[in-house]
Amino acid sequence: MRIAIGGLSHETNTFCVAPTEVGEFKAREWTHGEALAARHRGVRDYLGGMLAAASDGGIEVVPTFATRATPSGTIRRDAYEEMRGELLAGLEGALRGGVRAAAGTAGVDAICLALHGAGVADGVDDVEGDVLARVRALAGPALPVVVTLDLHANVTEEMARHATALLGVNEYPHVDSFERGAEAMVLAARAVEGRVRPRMHLVRIPMLVPTTASSQSPVREINARCREWEGRPGILDCTFFHGFAHTDAPVVAAAVVAVSDGSQAAAREAAADVARYAWGLREAFLKSAPGPAEAVHLALASDARPVIINETSDNPGGGAPGDGTYLLRALLDAGAAETCFGFMWDPQTAAQAHAAGAGAVIRVRLGGKTDTMHGATIETDAYVKCLTDGRFIQQSPMGRGARVDLGPMARLVIPAGGPPDGGVDVLVSSVRSQTLDAEVFLLHGIDVARRRIVALKSSQHFRAGFEPIAARIITADSPGLTTLDLTTFPYRRLARPVWPLDGETPFPR
Repeated sequence: MRIAIGGLSHETNTFCVAPTEVGEFKAREWTHGEALAARHRGVRDYLGGMLAAASDGGIEVVPTFATRATPSGTIRRDAYEEMRGELLAGLEGALRGGVRAAAGTAGVDAICLALHGAGVADGVDDVEGDVLARVRALAGPALPVVVTLDLHANVTEEMARHATALLGVNEYPHVDSFERGAEAMVLAARAVEGRVRPRMHLVRIPMLVPTTASSQSPVREINARCREWEGRPGILDCTFFHGFAHTDAPVVAAAVVAVSDGSQAAAREAAADVARYAWGLREAFLKSAPGPAEAVHLALASDARPVIINETSDNPGGGAPGDGTYLLRALLDAGAAETCFGFMWDPQTAAQAHAAGAGAVIRVRLGGKTDTMHGATIETDAYVKCLTDGRFIQQSPMGRGARVDLGPMARLVIPAGGPPDGGVDVLVSSVRSQTLDAEVFLLHGIDVARRRIVALKSSQHFRAGFEPIAARIITADSPGLTTLDLTTFPYRRLARPVWPLDGETPFPR
């Protein structure tokens, strides 16, 4: 059995002013054929799971093309068309090429794709629906096409129409992406062999979900309801999708997708039940978080260490710039000793530090270069403690084994108000990304377990790497492109009414 794999992934925050160029995809990942397999083999991600399951099952994998970029603004149309063209060309080659094709049969028996579900390009609100429609046109009506989606997918009828099955991660942080990739490969193989006949039902919920970890209520309870259904005979999968609320498009919504073996009615019953259950718990999604100054005050009042403060409103993993200064300024103003901040995206300051060399004292204008929403630039003297190439192997349960390259980085010590030892160690990167584990600190000689406060930029994914070592976690919120307060966004294109923006929002019947 031969199964083609490929991927195209972007979480689009349409409130970002700058469009996403094709170069941002090529800088993160742009791999073809065996290079794709080599990059993901042994890595705990979707494609890594597909490769591992294929190896275990004696399935021959035909790697085609994969690309992804850090979440950012609307994808330029030419960039989208180029990457879509690469994926379709790779799949067409797999479908038409090889000995099997010469013998008059399809070159592969099925297709497994790692998509995202929240991609938006100029003129294309539903990137994944558009991709799957074209894949189905290439593959024909019968070939199994099994797709993994991010938990934050805005799942559409177009996606469901053209896929054999849509499988989403259940956990946030997405520590189960490897397992979902493996599940996709196994399901595709079973469908080829006729051992299952996947039937899928989608229920879209008119609800915007703020970022909520799966360990927290109400996601914990909703996922338990999904698992109850998966324990019943004939239900292959049931997933609650949060949707991506930081996008302004008609496709945005939470959803439930259920996949059954042969029974459309069973899939419909499962999806409808979980969707109504999630709707009934919607008020529990509304949570408030302290501002940066209050978060720092709470952290300093704690005797335990380390206290993790995550700046959720400036999360590069959701499209925010990662150079916001609200939390760092609060740490400096409080004279927070034994504190590290990892990390600020500021290529200019990183280059300035590398030019000056370790041991130098430089005058910096740190952060605040993208916009004024996320805080003003901090002008200060900084001691260049050390310099690195920004490269390490990710150790977080989410994506363990991935090679990370944050470009030239610097560890700066910035004096703070208060006692003489009140300096803050600040890591500065050349590549925009959220902080997922402690490896970036270790790279710069910082043992976070010995620090009083560890500050970072992330909404929930950091929990996979930091919860095991954190004495306490405090989420700080402020103005930003990934704030928890969804009422601050100037939505214009959402399908209305939608909760919580509109009080009178009926549940779909």
